[in-house]
Amino acid sequence: MTIAILPARLANQIAAGEVVERPASVIKELIENSLDAGATSIHIDVDKGGIKKIKITDNGHGIVKEELTLALSRHATSKIKSLNDLEAIGSLGFRGEALASISSVARLTLTSKPQSQATAWQAVAEGRDMSVNIKPAAHPDGTSIEVLDLFFNTPARRKFLRTEKTEFNHIDEVVRRIALAHFEVSFSLTHNGNTVRQYRMASTHAQCIKRVAMVCGPKFIEHAVEVDCPHDNMTLSGWLAKPSFSRSQNDLCYSYVNGRMMRDKLINHAIRQAYADLLPPDTYPAFVLFLQLDHREVDVNVHPSKHEVRFHQSRYVHDFIYSVCHKALTSALAGEELFTTADSDLALVPEQSYSSLGANDRQESHSSNTPTLNYPSADYIRPLQHVNDASNSQSTSSYSGYGQQHKTNTISKIAASNYQALMTPDKGSSAQVQNTSGSDQASAQKHETTTLQNSTDQSAFLSVHQPGYALYKTENGVRVLSLFKLAKSTYGKLVEQSWQNKTEQSDCPVECLVSQPLLLPVILSLSEQQLSFVLAEQEILSNAGIVFIQQHKNKIQIRQFPALLREQDVSNALIIIIEELIEKRSLTEGEALCETDLHQSIGLAMVLAEYDETQADILLRLTKKLFHEQLSQQLLLNSIPLDLTSHIKTLF
Repeated sequence: MTIAILPARLANQIAAGEVVERPASVIKELIENSLDAGATSIHIDVDKGGIKKIKITDNGHGIVKEELTLALSRHATSKIKSLNDLEAIGSLGFRGEALASISSVARLTLTSKPQSQATAWQAVAEGRDMSVNIKPAAHPDGTSIEVLDLFFNTPARRKFLRTEKTEFNHIDEVVRRIALAHFEVSFSLTHNGNTVRQYRMASTHAQCIKRVAMVCGPKFIEHAVEVDCPHDNMTLSGWLAKPSFSRSQNDLCYSYVNGRMMRDKLINHAIRQAYADLLPPDTYPAFVLFLQLDHREVDVNVHPSKHEVRFHQSRYVHDFIYSVCHKALTSALAGEELFTTADSDLALVPEQSYSSLGANDRQESHSSNTPTLNYPSADYIRPLQHVNDASNSQSTSSYSGYGQQHKTNTISKIAASNYQALMTPDKGSSAQVQNTSGSDQASAQKHETTTLQNSTDQSAFLSVHQPGYALYKTENGVRVLSLFKLAKSTYGKLVEQSWQNKTEQSDCPVECLVSQPLLLPVILSLSEQQLSFVLAEQEILSNAGIVFIQQHKNKIQIRQFPALLREQDVSNALIIIIEELIEKRSLTEGEALCETDLHQSIGLAMVLAEYDETQADILLRLTKKLFHEQLSQQLLLNSIPLDLTSHIKTLF
């Protein structure tokens, strides 16, 4: 067999197999061309489900006469000029295959008039010989493309088309999807002379919501949670339907990347994972979500129909989408009853700091006003021993190599218990780590210091006065206690013990604090003094569980943070730690920082802005647990006697 160059017509017909699957594919490509041309009004007219006729008219900037023939050639486009343009594609189309492929399998007529051109010109091409004829025409500013008799010269493709109704349903879905992504453009769709869809231009937020309701239905908007979360160079916005609006099919799953409609596996997986514990089995979520990010961070040239993309930081994008969706859903569902059952074990409640919520309050919140679901636990990390069992059981499956690898990598019971205690949400006063050996029990008791057990003892304080002072009685009289100073000492001791625990339970020769990777890195702006300090003390901060990288200007990106501070605001906590360490170094006249300085600084970040009676009692119990018989000494060190003698004398 000899090698020969394919004829242009045959090459275009082969390419058409990737671009033109059915009439809906033609309409998608042509509408995207209109949008790239800056059109604000697009009219779609189809006959016989698009098989007989497709005509799309827009008011874009048009095509000049000299380029009409070139527009119908393969790989002819005005949207990219160089390799740099390919690395950051901002247009919907860029390959220059659509018009050439369509004209190779249909009778195509292209009429266009730029505003700067006096008259309109028309290009006519048929699939037989691919020749293009140019002639003058009457047409307003913009472009009209008419496609007749789709697949008239490729019977093998034509016989695979479905019924008129089915093909039009696909067209309708394409128009709906595009209309959701471009609120600034008006769309109208007619079929066999009847207007089926008409979406007016939406310039206000209320009009955008109205269009979403027209596309997805008013009930979707009634049950939707609106999200708009910018982070770093990404923004996720749109609407998420609550689980009460779950669907039996995935007909309302609309996701977009930089205005391009997507059916991307990574995006869908992140959204499904956010709904994982909230949806009943065999149901689908409903959402309209728009992801905006730098064009250089995404590759759109990985799929013939451009329905899938490749992200340069795929894990980062996945976690960002999951985090935003999951937080929006759980926040919206707090206080709303969903699928209430008698033996449910999942409680959806807003995140609250244990230091600001008493144990009694936590029990009451779990027993009274908590919406519940009869689905598996919300732990997003399963117990490590379960993972081991699962990996061992996989050794008998087709992935036996993977299972054997995990089976050989044994995990100590101490590491398993500590890791599970770290990643398991609080379940009230009974939340404990179940261990068998004596060393495991000691480790569990130290972890319990962050989730204090309910105490029936009456408060040891006579009274608590905000923002952070308490009166308590001693043998020598009444003293005024500074809860802030007591908290700083107590939390400093807690950090010190956690530091020692890490050293005892690991083979790491360097003493360090348990660090926890952040689901989403936090960008923080620092002053010049703060930035120079953290860069100079980066190794010490790393031992304290604070891992970051330097960004442009005075910004850093925090990647890991101490697990003890997982309930604190990362940005505020780090600023407090840095300022405290800077002050300590200035007091010691530039001497190197020691671990005690780190203990006290991290402990200071855990101190509350103000204390009420419940929080004061929790602090006192934690102090008693950490200092034992030295409790009285700590209270004395952080308090002063209350002298009422002078005040009493004024009463006489």
